Amino acid sequence: MNIILLERIARLGQMGDVVSVKDGYARNFLLPQGKALRATEDNKKYFETQRAQLEAHNLGLKSEAEKVADKLAGKTFVIIRSAGETGQLYGSVSTRDIAQQVMAENFNVTRNQVELNQPIKTIGVHTISISLHPEVEINININVARSAEEAQRQAKGEVLTRAETFTLEAEEEAETETAEENE
Repeated sequence: MNIILLERIARLGQMGDVVSVKDGYARNFLLPQGKALRATEDNKKYFETQRAQLEAHNLGLKSEAEKVADKLAGKTFVIIRSAGETGQLYGSVSTRDIAQQVMAENFNVTRNQVELNQPIKTIGVHTISISLHPEVEINININVARSAEEAQRQAKGEVLTRAETFTLEAEEEAETETAEENE
C-alpha cells in the first residue's frame, strides 16, 4: 500500500514522503495513529494544503521534546529488584518498568518511547535510549540493584556480582593477613 507520511518515522521516511508499506502496517498502525494518509490524488492535494500547518505542529512538538531532553540528559534512575548471588534478576526490567520510574520523577515518558531491544536481566548500570520525538533521542542510565545501598555502590563504579565480590573480599583478607604477619 502506498501512503503519504504525515511525520518522520524511523527507518521509513520523512514527512511528505510517499512510501510503500505492507497493508497491515498501514491499516493497523500508521493510519489509525494519524501518522499517514493513503496516497490518493485527493489526499496528496489535501497534504499539500496542510503541509505548512503540519510542519509548524511538528516543530512545536520537537521543541517541547528538546526541552524535556535537556532536563533528562545525564540522569540516572534507580530500579530495585531482587536478584541472585551472581547478579541475575529473578524477573526482568521492561520498558514499562523504566517508563514508570521515569514518570515517578515527573517526566512524561510512555513505554513506547523507551527503546529496549531486550529486557534487562542483570543488576548493574545500563544505558537506555528514549525517543521523545522522531528527531529527538536521548540516553539515560538505569541503575538496577538489589537495594538502595547497592545502587549507591554501583553508581560509584563498584561491581556487585557475588563471584567478583568474593574475589575482592579474599584479596582484602589476604592483605590484612599479610599486614598482621609482617607486624
